[in-house]
Amino acid sequence: MTDLDAFIVGLPKAELHLHIEGSLEPELMFELARRNRVAIPFASVEAIRAAYAFSNLQDFLDIYYAGANVLRTEEDFRDLALAYFTRAAADGVAHAEIFFDPQTHTDRGIPFDVVMRGLLAGMADAEARFGLTSKLILCFLRHLDEDAAFATLAQAEKWFGQIAGVGLDSSEVGHPPAKFARVFAAAGAAGLKRVAHAGEEGPPAYIYEALDLLHIDRLDHGNRALEDAALVERLAREGMTLTVCPLSNLKLCVVKDLADHPIDRMLALGLAATINSDDPAYFGGYIAENYRAVAQARGLSRAALLRLARNSFTGSFLTEAEKAHHLASIDVYAATQG
Repeated sequence: MTDLDAFIVGLPKAELHLHIEGSLEPELMFELARRNRVAIPFASVEAIRAAYAFSNLQDFLDIYYAGANVLRTEEDFRDLALAYFTRAAADGVAHAEIFFDPQTHTDRGIPFDVVMRGLLAGMADAEARFGLTSKLILCFLRHLDEDAAFATLAQAEKWFGQIAGVGLDSSEVGHPPAKFARVFAAAGAAGLKRVAHAGEEGPPAYIYEALDLLHIDRLDHGNRALEDAALVERLAREGMTLTVCPLSNLKLCVVKDLADHPIDRMLALGLAATINSDDPAYFGGYIAENYRAVAQARGLSRAALLRLARNSFTGSFLTEAEKAHHLASIDVYAATQG
């Protein structure tokens, strides 16, 4: 392990942009397919990995939804969550706020409660084993309609005490945030935090809609904000956290090369950018690999890496006391590194 690798792994950090279904590794997909007697369109682990050559977001989503079909029982969702948390803990993650897509499961007959009980069991196991805390964010699939989102919010109501917020994911182009303004208002009225994917493939106008119509507390991706100087200035002024995903950006052709990634430009412009892994089983790396890859490609300093880690806690939905605890741990870590 290089000095950079060791520094990144040891750095206390939070992960704020992780789709739990997107952490389904091919090996676990095969195991769950056998356990549940579900047919999958791949003959081997190698065949799955070979299929992960995406040219855009939709190419990825087609395989993502097919893979999720093996998830059937509480045990499956627990195993999925714990597999992610095991990797996250090894990468120095102290806290994670994970997305889940209930409609991906309820639309194929899996009860909402099965998904919740399984994920919560995995989260409890992770805290007991690793001391890694976590929160759940329910995402609405934006390619579905508003009625479907409202139906999902109604199913979630009994679980609001275990759900920190709502989000918006899936196919961005053609599905602007405005489509979900009313359901986000209902979620906010229920006391849930609000986040949304915007400005990954969609234009800066989608980011304005997420801010002004969805009233988001955090912006997922946000890369295309850099096309609009007034928007950048607003995001910096308002202290809006951006959950940036470098390897995802590369895999989905948001950037052509990590050497062109704007993460350091975001920091220089005063944006509260963070580094995250998005769908790590599909995009080639968990959070430490995302830090490592973009740090090498952009020549990020240790000070920049420390800032990214601090942003991950200040942008989290932890209490102020919990944030202070984690920020203090980063200060201690920085002091020990010389």
